[in-house]
Amino acid sequence: MTTTYAALLRGINVSGHKRVPMAELRALLTELGHRDVRTYLQSGNAVFTTDADKTDDALAAELERAIEKHFGFTVDCLVRSGAYLSAVADACPFPAAELEGKQLHVTFFSRAVDPKRLEPVDPAAYLPEEFRLGDRALYLYAPNGLGRSKLAEALAKPSLFKGVTATSRNWNTVAKLVEMTRD
Repeated sequence: MTTTYAALLRGINVSGHKRVPMAELRALLTELGHRDVRTYLQSGNAVFTTDADKTDDALAAELERAIEKHFGFTVDCLVRSGAYLSAVADACPFPAAELEGKQLHVTFFSRAVDPKRLEPVDPAAYLPEEFRLGDRALYLYAPNGLGRSKLAEALAKPSLFKGVTATSRNWNTVAKLVEMTRD
């Protein structure tokens, strides 16, 4: 069965660190046997189709090994199916169509996050900013953008998500990846 996936690479091409040219990422995914490989932006978003009978986690681990072998450094990767991305977009608890892409973000997690982890963050202290936990995802509404968000800063504390790989995308990117992964 053919499935279309998005690979979300964490922390590449930021301030010259962990430089991964998109052409090389496309070639690497092709070498792994995937087809219809495309990238979006320079921040580590790749879409591919595969017949491989592997889990999201197995595909991510395979890509992580290939990146380390090719580039000489480690990069955390999440791989999510187009169906999952569509479900995340459909489940958005905020009025995405009424907001600017910079106001809404999704943090994708490598596994489900227990809501108790978020108890140290008092939502009322950050209003009008808000967050909601979803299926291996956290939705963040930051009306003034991520760069000015005190809530985003509070949610970025390593202790909250220790042992969980997390990578964030703004809503424009989420919507584009949903579009690119439609089967």
